[in-house]
Formats: sequence, C-alpha cells, structure tokens
Amino acid sequence: QVQLVESGGGLVQAGGSLRLSCAASGRTFGSYGMAWFRQAPGKERECVSAITWTGGATYYADSVKGRFTISRDNAKNTGYLVMNSLQPEDTAVYYCAAKSSGYISTMGYEYDYWGQGTQVTVSS
Repeated sequence: QVQLVESGGGLVQAGGSLRLSCAASGRTFGSYGMAWFRQAPGKERECVSAITWTGGATYYADSVKGRFTISRDNAKNTGYLVMNSLQPEDTAVYYCAAKSSGYISTMGYEYDYWGQGTQVTVSS
C-alpha cells in the first residue's frame, strides 16, 4: 500500500512559480512510476507530467513543456513538480499518482494510488 499526500499548492500571479511535493508512505515507492495530473472545473483530468521509477525518463504535456519539471527523490519517498511561468490556464487541482509498474503512463486508470489533490490558482 502507498499513501500519497500533496502539498505546495496556492495562489500565485501569472508568471510566478510553485513547487508541488508528493510525500509517499510505503517502502516500495521507489519502484513505482509516478505522475502529476490536473483537473480544472468543467474539464477532463489530464496528465501533466510523468516519471519512471528511476527518474531516467519523463513525459510532459505539450501545454507545460519547458515550464514544468518533474523529479523524485526515492530516498525521501517524495516526488516534485516545479512549475514556472504559470498562467491562468494552469489553474486546477493537481493530483499526484503512483502505480506499481515503473514505466511511464499518461492513463489515469493505470495508476493504483492517488493523493487528495492540491489547489493551484493562477491570477492574471
């Protein structure tokens, strides 16, 4: 079992930055693939970024490429999403997710564990 707790969301002006953290419980987090999803009101959930269990490969949605950086520290059982140059369209609830297979996936149904979400609001 893995429990995920996100933190770091908040209100920021356009052009600003935030760093989201995802703290995981469980000894096997280091072998899990991880991703960040977001869902804005009235929109479908989308995968923003994903990372393999080693951190050796990453995925970014086109909308965030060059602005967001995903990483993980398996020794600390924590994943991160650094978000720069934030825009109002980035406003959403952000969720971290983990799956027992370590490869990258953008499909939410492949993820076994989800955090409770953290709100990110970007004002114009």
